[in-house]
Amino acid sequence: MNATGRQPDLVKDYVAALTAALHGPARAKARMIEEIREGLADTAAAHTSEGTPYQHAFQQAVREFGSIDQLVPACQRELTIAQARHTARAVALTGPFLIACWYLAWTTDPAHSWQLPRTAQLLAVHLAGVAIIAALVAAATLTATGALGRRLPTPHRLPLVIAWAGTTASTAMAVTTLALAATSALATNWPLLAFAGALAAASHAAVAASARACRHCARLPTSQPDAFRPPG
Repeated sequence: MNATGRQPDLVKDYVAALTAALHGPARAKARMIEEIREGLADTAAAHTSEGTPYQHAFQQAVREFGSIDQLVPACQRELTIAQARHTARAVALTGPFLIACWYLAWTTDPAHSWQLPRTAQLLAVHLAGVAIIAALVAAATLTATGALGRRLPTPHRLPLVIAWAGTTASTAMAVTTLALAATSALATNWPLLAFAGALAAASHAAVAASARACRHCARLPTSQPDAFRPPG
């Protein structure tokens, strides 16, 4: 009993500490925490129904489930893979926008395409190449952590690889946004280019945030199971 005469909710305290220790996509993390909370609460309740005092029942449930220090590495690895998949999907979905935006820059005003500086032309080619490479890395990540990942262990460095691929892609999108803003001043059909620039900016924001979270997760200590099964 605490000072107010009420029995402390040890399961709630356990879940709060576990929540603070884990990092990853909000939905995947919430789903994982809820599963652990329900399992721990049910186990403690089962021991309590047998006449065991609540605190002892909770301690016995923790011994069966594992302490927070024991659970965090395995749980964090699962969340890190989930974050890597989230970043890979963001890159795979937004990468084509980068190519489409540069395509608009070339085709929207053909009569004045000669006004594009040589530097901008080379930049377009390089950024399109970045988008293609990032999309291929994203596709490989989704494959390695999807159906294939259910049969083979997920490479330990893969989340960090997709994190930096996402960072590179988001940087390319930021440069594209600035380039399109400057190019629109030379085009007669500038509203379309401005719209493409807005899409590039939105894509940059989405990918940059996900890549930043992925870099953070990839640096956290995780367990190394023989065969990891990624979240669905």
